[in-house]
Amino acid sequence: MPGRFGVRDGDAALAAGLACGDEACLAAVYRRWGPGVQALARRALGDSREAEDVAQQVFLAAWRGRAGYRPELGSPVAWLTGITRRKIADALAARTRRAALVDGAGARCAVDRACVDEVDAVVDRVLVVRELARLPVPQRTVLCLTFYEDLTQPQIAERTGWPLGTVKSHARRGMRQLRLRLLLRDAPYDA
Repeated sequence: MPGRFGVRDGDAALAAGLACGDEACLAAVYRRWGPGVQALARRALGDSREAEDVAQQVFLAAWRGRAGYRPELGSPVAWLTGITRRKIADALAARTRRAALVDGAGARCAVDRACVDEVDAVVDRVLVVRELARLPVPQRTVLCLTFYEDLTQPQIAERTGWPLGTVKSHARRGMRQLRLRLLLRDAPYDA
């Protein structure tokens, strides 16, 4: 009765040679049943590369476990099919573990990115406050009223008593100095 991959007259001799540790028999067994093992793995896994890996693992396991093979208990096809199914199950379990690790790492990175963004925002605020403190008082006053109290330039002119043109000049000069100081801070150092 033919097995899953087909049985021939010499199959029992190949299996017996494999069980005795004959490397030539291993090569013949691989040539004989390798394509069937790989096809079974490809159908189960849906991935040709992963199926190739599983086929290699199957024949490596068959070689390592050759002392446990009993030809009188089953055909070489049945033995290889059993090993193939176990290796496919191992590959599917590994795939599930990898997916869980990737999901976990993705969740961890999302949390870390949020933390990094928050830290960056705090550092930016500290740098801006420090550079604002270094500006001349009129420029600092105009910029602070603009950004922290959300006042328009006419409202700042009214509050400070300065002419509107002076407020606009202080705002422009203050922004230019602030931008230059922050840009210079971020510039790379020459060695």
